[in-house]
Amino acid sequence: MSVQPVILCGGAGSRLWPLSRTRLPKQLLSFGGDESLLQATVERVRTFAESTVPTIICNDEYRFLVADHIRSLGLPGQTFILEPMGRNTA
Repeated sequence: MSVQPVILCGGAGSRLWPLSRTRLPKQLLSFGGDESLLQATVERVRTFAESTVPTIICNDEYRFLVADHIRSLGLPGQTFILEPMGRNTA
């Protein structure tokens, strides 16, 4: 059985103020380690779905920041789905 991991990487940074800001939301912050919450999530997913690269859903506004965080992990062929605006879907 194959698992296709999907990581919801949304949020505008308004609920964890003052740490999280609109320009740097909580998923891109590090809490107690060197990795951001997003990077730690990707690493956890890789432990049970080694051969599958996770699909990451994020706001269009954060696409470059998210891509930088993922690129630093050295993942090949990353797939992103960009939302034009937040919709509180999760």
